[in-house]
Amino acid sequence: MELLVHGVGGSTPGKMLGDPRTVRITGDDIAAVFRRAEDAEAGSRHRQGPVREAYVWCNLTSGDGSRALWLLLLPFMVVNLAHWMRPAAPGRQRTVRLYGLLVRLAALTLTVLLVAAACEVALDLVAWQCAGVRACARRHSWLGFLAPGPAAHGWWTAPGRRLALAALVPAALTGLLWYLSHRTWSAYESHLPMTPEPAPATDDSALARPGFWYGRRLVARLRAAHTAAGLLTVAAAVATPAVRFDHRPGGPAALDAAGWLLTAALTACAGAVAGVVCRRGRSENRLDLRLERLLVRHLSLGALALLILTLVYTGWARPGWRSTGRLPGDPAFGALMLGQGLLVLALAAVAADLYRRRPDPRAGMRGLGGPAVALLACALGGVISGGVAQRVADWLDGTRALLPGPPVLLTWQASAIPPLLAVLLLLAARLALSTSRLARAERERVRHEHPGEPEDPTRTRAIAHARATATLTDRAPLVLAVLTATTLVLGAAALAGALGTERTPDGAARHTYPAVQAVAETSQAVGSWLIGLGFLLFVTWGRRAYKDASARRTIGILWDVGTFWPRAAHPFAPPCYAERAVPDLTWRMATWTQRTGGRLVLSGHSQGSVLAAAAAWQLAPPVRGRVALLTYGSPLERLYGRWFPAHFGPPALAALHRDVACWRNLHRLTDPIGGPVRAPDDDTPPVDHEPLRDPLAYGRTADHPLPAPILGHSDYQADPVFTRERALLLARLCPDPDVPGQRPDPDPPLQGSDQTLPVQRPDQEPPGRPDSGGPG
Repeated sequence: MELLVHGVGGSTPGKMLGDPRTVRITGDDIAAVFRRAEDAEAGSRHRQGPVREAYVWCNLTSGDGSRALWLLLLPFMVVNLAHWMRPAAPGRQRTVRLYGLLVRLAALTLTVLLVAAACEVALDLVAWQCAGVRACARRHSWLGFLAPGPAAHGWWTAPGRRLALAALVPAALTGLLWYLSHRTWSAYESHLPMTPEPAPATDDSALARPGFWYGRRLVARLRAAHTAAGLLTVAAAVATPAVRFDHRPGGPAALDAAGWLLTAALTACAGAVAGVVCRRGRSENRLDLRLERLLVRHLSLGALALLILTLVYTGWARPGWRSTGRLPGDPAFGALMLGQGLLVLALAAVAADLYRRRPDPRAGMRGLGGPAVALLACALGGVISGGVAQRVADWLDGTRALLPGPPVLLTWQASAIPPLLAVLLLLAARLALSTSRLARAERERVRHEHPGEPEDPTRTRAIAHARATATLTDRAPLVLAVLTATTLVLGAAALAGALGTERTPDGAARHTYPAVQAVAETSQAVGSWLIGLGFLLFVTWGRRAYKDASARRTIGILWDVGTFWPRAAHPFAPPCYAERAVPDLTWRMATWTQRTGGRLVLSGHSQGSVLAAAAAWQLAPPVRGRVALLTYGSPLERLYGRWFPAHFGPPALAALHRDVACWRNLHRLTDPIGGPVRAPDDDTPPVDHEPLRDPLAYGRTADHPLPAPILGHSDYQADPVFTRERALLLARLCPDPDVPGQRPDPDPPLQGSDQTLPVQRPDQEPPGRPDSGGPG
């Protein structure tokens, strides 16, 4: 059998199988396996060559436009990505656990930061500042019932009650995050892997462990902790001004005592949340079916109960309490930013120590890719928080004369966007210049590759430009290093400026040189507008990417890389589609080989090749030895091997090459995503084929009377080399038909048939071979 797995952008069963008449063999509307109708009706007894099946998984990463809302949680996805980017570290389990702990703590600070930003907008800017000023409330009629009147007899006009009412917004945001995580947890993390037996001790790749693609317990535990952290953040934001008012000399003794008790309860619950996050992370060596239902339920419900008590306490009548100035947000946001910086620095030290144990010259940023990505996630969360708060403040008070505005630190963070964009523009100009130089050098190589053909300067430039542009992927470490260094410098400057001056950038530069004042005012104004514009473009782009295949293909590889990995650090990150796709492929291959005793070719394009490799790792060693891999346009080494060396590094790919029956990889110089696997050959045939010609013909020929297109990352099957290499791979894999135990593939039943193969659950013995049956 040949099992096809498509890549980024998705595909249709008819296109993959080369026949519009296809039948779903097994699966559902989200992911399924298809065969040609002719193969499903005739069976393998009347077929020449292997039966072909197509696994279609595109609905796992695409759908209606509402799914683009996941893009708003991009910081959570990025920090979750940092968990998997650690360097390979055989025998350093304690250091690896420390690395995971630091990433989980950084992820927790991002949840607190997001909820704190919502509290800043709803509680501080709207309920405390604007609703407390009659002139601002008159400009926004929907705040009229909260504004204090001449007699100030309205029930909602009390500051505490305004805060309690506004707290419903960040609390609802926390509830929405919990709901999205729980819904996807039930849909994605609930698929059991194939083999429940503990994995043997190996340092090749963790992807071969039975529990790698089953993180149900960890996600449930982290979801409860992050939900509780969000609710506690809302409770702390609501309680802080009331506690400060009650602690004043001469305040009511009962409320003062209640404030102390509430503060102690919030602190104890926050300590419990930190303890849950600091517990040991994933259990990958075995299938962990426990869920810790008491912890998951009681932690979130306890935080919710504390929030309700806090709202009652804050809404209690306090004569003489007036809302003036701004809520104490600067110390909170400053502590968050400082804590995130310290966590990233500690993470960098741990990653550097791990890298020294097993240096890999191909690893991105010498093993510091994980800390760099974690820093970018924190910076992205801070910039979004600051920009949204600044835009809401400008909307509420465009003259900046009525309200104090958001915390100074958030304004400094938004003002850091224009300098960051300036650095990125300079970097883009340098990359464009170097790409242009490389394209000129490639022109000479293109001429030498086509001797005797009349030269077409336009054609030569197009081919050379495609090759030079494809190399930009290999310069990602430079881009990430520059972006990380700039972000670190600007973040430190923003923190120092906010804490040192306690003024906004334009206020701090008021008595300096005119040029400095102009830069500060321009950065503050432009940064706020760029956040609003970027927010709209982000949502629009993401919605189009979910609905349009061509747009999804453009950014799909980055999104598919981010959502390929399980949610090991942040439970509110977008769901991991591989926790459904990898068990699907594993179950299909294992049950088919068990039923027929045959062999199969696992053929994957682009991201499909990564799923194919992950599924092959999950197979039992005897079954893995009956599988051949055919990958093309594969980012296995170019992206995954460089940025995730602990799981796709050279030892892991070399071990996979030894375990499978045979492996062949095809790539092009014009492909910006795929590349060679670079697996050591040893005594086995090489994996990588020399780069395929692209285009197939330089000029017009008898076989190509019209100009052949530059294919790049697509249409590998159109190359005659693909057909030849596939035939050679099948010849190497095909067993002797006279070998005992070789059984033909029985006619598969159509979807919904009564003939089904018994499914092997992890707690059951393998079923015996039925007389006839469909796919598992």
